[in-house]
Amino acid sequence: MNDAATLLETLVGFPTVSRDSNLALIEWVEAYLDEYAVQHWRIDSDDGSKANLLARIGPAVEGGVVLSGHTDVVPVDGQPWTSDPFMLVDKGDGRLYGRGTCDMKGFIACALSEVPRWVELNLPKPIYLALSYDEEIGCVGAPRMIERLMADHPRPSAVIVGEPTSMAPVVAQKGATNLRTTVTGHAAHSSQVNQGVSAIHVAARLVTRIEDVMSELKAEGRVDEAFNVIHSSLHVGKIAGGTAINIMARECSFDWEIRHLPQDRFDELLGRVTDYASQLEAEMRQRAPHTGIVTETLNDTVPALADRDNAEALTLCHALLGEQAAGGAVAYATEAGQFQREGLSTVICGPGSISQAHQPDEYIDIDQLEAGSRFMRALGERMVET
Repeated sequence: MNDAATLLETLVGFPTVSRDSNLALIEWVEAYLDEYAVQHWRIDSDDGSKANLLARIGPAVEGGVVLSGHTDVVPVDGQPWTSDPFMLVDKGDGRLYGRGTCDMKGFIACALSEVPRWVELNLPKPIYLALSYDEEIGCVGAPRMIERLMADHPRPSAVIVGEPTSMAPVVAQKGATNLRTTVTGHAAHSSQVNQGVSAIHVAARLVTRIEDVMSELKAEGRVDEAFNVIHSSLHVGKIAGGTAINIMARECSFDWEIRHLPQDRFDELLGRVTDYASQLEAEMRQRAPHTGIVTETLNDTVPALADRDNAEALTLCHALLGEQAAGGAVAYATEAGQFQREGLSTVICGPGSISQAHQPDEYIDIDQLEAGSRFMRALGERMVET
């Protein structure tokens, strides 16, 4: 295995599922960086159980490049893996298997493998490593790390977020917000439907409304052909309610999401649903005054990445990869929009395919890992040349 694959084997071995701590991995990376006298700074979560890690190879001057990657991975529970998900496995088919191989410890391994060479190059401008926690549950950790980057370090010129794009630069992504709606009805015997208010029935009407909003957006021409799903999407992923088949449900709740195009406003899309919820609530309270509908956000809105103000980052990627076309837009959310919100030129570009992310037997093609390593080597050389 090459240097990146060896490091990937170590990184995969840390089971950094978002619900658990990532500190063991962070401590290992800190020790690795210490071997090469690389400065680094830990930015803890509120409870201290997780941490971001910001490192700088090179001098504290403007014009650096940030390589951003998240350290957490999604769960493996209930997935039919054919090997230990937290052990890197080479089956001889040109792929390396393990949770996080493509999403996105492969990118981190490629960057870490070049640290010794970057140190030897005495870079005139810095390369930053920005490793975050809890990206998979709403890009929770990155904002405080970005705040520290902007407050304590000279302004970088470009950010590359290394989510798996098959090493094609991506210039736009949708924003994302997770929500929970709770409907409180009035319980009654199911034979006496005129005496109660079924929270499940009301929730069902809301769920249908959520899907209808997407049809409205398409009919209004609110689309962007750069995305494979060309409109903002609204989706209900979980629902629970009721206690027995012969009781009108007192409570029903469902978890849902809005993934909005860069040109759409989250508040406006949410309003289309909550306006209807207000109508339903008024109907409910005519029958039972204590009933109601409450919608709460489960995470801060992850901002979209718009195809703008990205010339420096995109030019850099083209210089390192060749003048290939940009990879367009992606429907999944990343931390890229959070960097762009701070005025930083940002693109998404990393090894592996997003189609493998979150899957059982997740893998990264070895040639993709090698392409990521070539990218990192070329980055160091370009930093010296410029």
